[in-house]
Amino acid sequence: MIRAATQDDVPLLHAMIRELAEYERALDEARATEEQLREALFGEHPAVFALIAESDEFSGPEDRSGGEPVGFALWFRNFSTWTGTHGVYLEDVYVRPHARGGGHGRALLAELARICVDRGYGRFEWSVLDWNAPSIAFYKSLGAEPMDEWTVQRLSGDSLRALAALAHSDENPNRATALSN
Repeated sequence: MIRAATQDDVPLLHAMIRELAEYERALDEARATEEQLREALFGEHPAVFALIAESDEFSGPEDRSGGEPVGFALWFRNFSTWTGTHGVYLEDVYVRPHARGGGHGRALLAELARICVDRGYGRFEWSVLDWNAPSIAFYKSLGAEPMDEWTVQRLSGDSLRALAALAHSDENPNRATALSN
């Protein structure tokens, strides 16, 4: 079963994000706090959204409320200037090791594809680490096409701050005067 995450899921999401970071060999880079996740997902102006995958195993015949949470997808809207439509960018998808192969990842991606189609979004995109052969094979089995001609670029830390400083510099005659989001 796939469902929208709730505020009660924030500790679970935080734990699974850390599990994903460990799998991706980057646990020391996963610094998001539960409070940051809660604000991003459920604050006054949420900018990201999350789905939870639950197993089909229930605690008993009378309990059909949902099984064990076994995975998540965290996503946000993007926009294509070429198509003039929004899309979905999948920031993270993760299924716990003991639940892999059970269709949970496929169900999470199918739900995001449904959101795209239902809302008239033109694209569903994500990145995958080049060494993650099982995920790459899985995505290809769904019909995903690698965008090999594109290379992800990133500014962070000191480089990000240095470039941002140029926007406020008196030496920058083209500096922005009224940009904000």
